[in-house]
Amino acid sequence: MTTTTTRSEAVAAYDAYLAQCPARNLLDRISNKWVSLIINALGDGPQRYTDLSRTLVSVSQKMLTQSLRALERDGLVTRTVTPSVPVRVDYALTPLGESLVPVMRTIKAWAEQNMDEVLAARAGYDETT
Repeated sequence: MTTTTTRSEAVAAYDAYLAQCPARNLLDRISNKWVSLIINALGDGPQRYTDLSRTLVSVSQKMLTQSLRALERDGLVTRTVTPSVPVRVDYALTPLGESLVPVMRTIKAWAEQNMDEVLAARAGYDETT
């Protein structure tokens, strides 16, 4: 195999348009609303679990825990346990997770800036259907 063939195969292996591409799982993970908000929140620095739950208003304990575990598994977040009473658990972005912050912040800002237009479009659509 040549270097060119190896690179071509690697690129094809991670083509998210292909049904069996593992990148689809990653896209699914990072497009989750709680994951995107966690990444944004941790972009400001490490936080304790309780601080994250206060920041992410209305997230259930179950969803926050599942999302943080998934992010830790994917190498985007680290979990640090400090033995104390009560036990202190801090979450922080890894360098890989930090590389995702600009993208997530841009998406969050776009959603906030364009929500009025989206709501108007929805209302117009709903009137015609």
